[in-house]
Amino acid sequence: MSFLHTKGDSHLSVGPSPKSTTRRTLAIFGLLTLSSAFLFFAPQFRASISSEIGENTRTPTTPGECVDTSPILTSAPRQNVWKNFDVGEAAAIRDWLGKYKDENGKGFNLTNGLAATDFDNSITLIENFTPPKEDVLEFFDGEQASPPRFAKIILDLGNASPATVGQYLLGPLPNVISKLSLSTSALELKPLRHIYTRPDVPYTARLYALNGTYTEKLFLDIIKPLYNVTQDLLGGVVLGRRPGQVLSDEPEPKPPTLLFAATTPFSYDGSFRRMWIQLKKDGPGSFLMALDMYFYVDFTSMDPAEWYLIRMVYNRQAFASTEEFLEAYSNGTLKRSSLPEIPSGGEEAWAGRERRGNKRDLDERAGPRQVSFNGPRYRVDKDNQWISWMGWSFYLSFARDMGLSLWDVRFRGERILYEISPQEALAVYSGSDPHQGSTVFLDGGFGMGTATRAMIRGYDCPYDALFLPGITHTNVGTLLQQDAICVFERDSGKPLSRHIGYLKGEMGAIKGYELVVRTISTVGNYDYLFDYTFQLDGTIEVRVSASGYLQGAWWDDAEMSYGTKIRDTYMGSVHDHVINYKFDFDVAGTRNSLMAVTLENEVVHQPWFDDDWGQDVHQQKIVRTMIRNESDALLDYPKNYEGVYAIVNEEKLNRWGYPRGYAIHPGISPIHLTNLNSKRTQNNVNFAKHHLAVSRRKDSEPRSSSMWNINLPGTPPVDFYKFFDGESLEQEDLTAWVNLGMHHIPRAEDSPMTLTNIATSSVLLTPFNFNDWDPAMESMNAIIIDIPEPGETWSGNENDVEIAFCVPPRVDRWNYPGINVFEEDGTPGRPLRVHEMRQQAESYHAIFAATEL
Repeated sequence: MSFLHTKGDSHLSVGPSPKSTTRRTLAIFGLLTLSSAFLFFAPQFRASISSEIGENTRTPTTPGECVDTSPILTSAPRQNVWKNFDVGEAAAIRDWLGKYKDENGKGFNLTNGLAATDFDNSITLIENFTPPKEDVLEFFDGEQASPPRFAKIILDLGNASPATVGQYLLGPLPNVISKLSLSTSALELKPLRHIYTRPDVPYTARLYALNGTYTEKLFLDIIKPLYNVTQDLLGGVVLGRRPGQVLSDEPEPKPPTLLFAATTPFSYDGSFRRMWIQLKKDGPGSFLMALDMYFYVDFTSMDPAEWYLIRMVYNRQAFASTEEFLEAYSNGTLKRSSLPEIPSGGEEAWAGRERRGNKRDLDERAGPRQVSFNGPRYRVDKDNQWISWMGWSFYLSFARDMGLSLWDVRFRGERILYEISPQEALAVYSGSDPHQGSTVFLDGGFGMGTATRAMIRGYDCPYDALFLPGITHTNVGTLLQQDAICVFERDSGKPLSRHIGYLKGEMGAIKGYELVVRTISTVGNYDYLFDYTFQLDGTIEVRVSASGYLQGAWWDDAEMSYGTKIRDTYMGSVHDHVINYKFDFDVAGTRNSLMAVTLENEVVHQPWFDDDWGQDVHQQKIVRTMIRNESDALLDYPKNYEGVYAIVNEEKLNRWGYPRGYAIHPGISPIHLTNLNSKRTQNNVNFAKHHLAVSRRKDSEPRSSSMWNINLPGTPPVDFYKFFDGESLEQEDLTAWVNLGMHHIPRAEDSPMTLTNIATSSVLLTPFNFNDWDPAMESMNAIIIDIPEPGETWSGNENDVEIAFCVPPRVDRWNYPGINVFEEDGTPGRPLRVHEMRQQAESYHAIFAATEL
């Protein structure tokens, strides 16, 4: 990389003369020679930076080469009991389910998930079931054996009578899971009911079938008579050929340029199954290109011949059928909407990621790169997905609904949290058209774990990050994403603490190093970045950021109150994001209480003040209140954020007599849901209606939502409010449910994609009298500066920690690993074609977009 200006930088000073270039070359050569000599003649220094290097152990072959940045391998203290099944284990369980017979000799008659329609029996999910916490603690903290493993099984039983959604627990599983071991084990397949407030899920609330043959036929039957009309009014067609056309009787048909996009929820209480669908332009960024034509369909019946169109809407005119619409179109009574924008003048790819605009000064140079000159400072057990760094340690797991979770989170040897896990990602839209006004997405239903894809090295995560896999077993088979999770240490760019003082020991700073664990899920149009950042003082920042595409809407003047115009005929819709998290605290043990620490104003009379100021003092004071009952624990942050909530152990005090605790500090955009009275969010998102809540921790209440809550807002499988039934919160095992999110008011700068610097939200879990002093003072990456007297030199103590002077490794050529797909029998699947990848990723956001004609 050149450090000289380029020819185009005419405003910069003239480059060096040949003579000065020679002098510079000699100077650089001399500098490299001195640095090489230093490393060569300082074996003690070289030994210190090479004592612990990564798995690809190598001694630097060139003097001055930095040590390996691969993670330092280690062994976890215990087996990861939350880890999901591997490819072979899941295949063995699928095989067992395929051969299963009940006491009456009946089996499931399963169809491959990719081929299964709404009327077949198929496997929706195979997943490791979280063991009871009490059993895990006896294993981790005592002498008990590892708890037995069970598989959570979910089946769509469309061929059963009546059709239903089946939920089961299979186990106890043998230590080694294979076809042979399962066939010889005494396994039980029992209904799974205890983790739901409504265990029976009606089949009308099922998710969208991968094989949408019958749904697509319904849409085709609706759109076929409108072929010429959509070309006239919308500038495109869904079908590639006219109804009844054969390829030999007419010229080449118009290519399909439109697609369908659908909304949820499909039902209110399971008594019906209905969907609004909207036409959109197909192409890069199709999410933004909504068109002014909508259809409301009913597909409740188990006979697809009985599915039908309820209503069609165009330009705010409602029609009971396509025939009624066509009659208005033909007789001239139809009020025509504007024609969709057709970009030109180089703006045809306005919704894509191609670079545009003017080149910025010096932008041809690569930006700063993060380098760990002295090698990594964290350890990893890759098989058990256990990480340790600077006193922190934790396990990772990965699941279909929400992806990454963290377990047994410890700081300086003490467990702080048993579990940190996202629970649900809610998006609620508004608008004056049928699509925007009816859209409520719960992305856990789509599967945020299944939607996780590989990180882009150097962009999503630093080049030297550790990458770990995530695996899910669903109706698409097994998806193994090798780079689903990244772990890296970074300099926060600011000191964790510092002061300029003048007495001995006052002046200095501690470097603000952090360890970040990150995963990114792309669910349809949105990309969610989940960050867990561990800091030296015992603080954990939990953050979610959003990018990707807005959900676009058709723009006209009536939409002014519901979004922002981003093109002549397109807009971004206003919406709320709420992401709910579960924090299972174990502060100095499992017996914890909830404390509200607030600020109140007071007026006190102080006789020692003179009359010039008056003897009444207006000031604030701290008020500490214990919240003793679940019924009082649906909480909002105090106004003006005048206080915090803390999980404390009243039986364990710090040196100064305060209960040891951890506080929940709101960070950026600590919101809850705005609209609290919609029928489409009546009971299924009760977790989102407050900033946070605290309940008694129970194995029977593992999640604040479920994959079917998306389609059952009236009577959801998990009604969060039912967790709060008046139980005591005094010295009990407590769970905090905390919301992050954004009130997303779109702006022009959200085009083409939303920016993570604005669309972000965070919360800080931070020690609250947990310690006797700041534990970050243990850090050796710190400096104390002594103030000199006049004529003396400044001196500082950096604890003999020096940044190695070395050449970092070359960045590997960019590549993207894609995803590993395995068939239901565990054999590698064929590589997916582009339209198949899009079909899996976008589902009913882009119906027919992936169809090859």
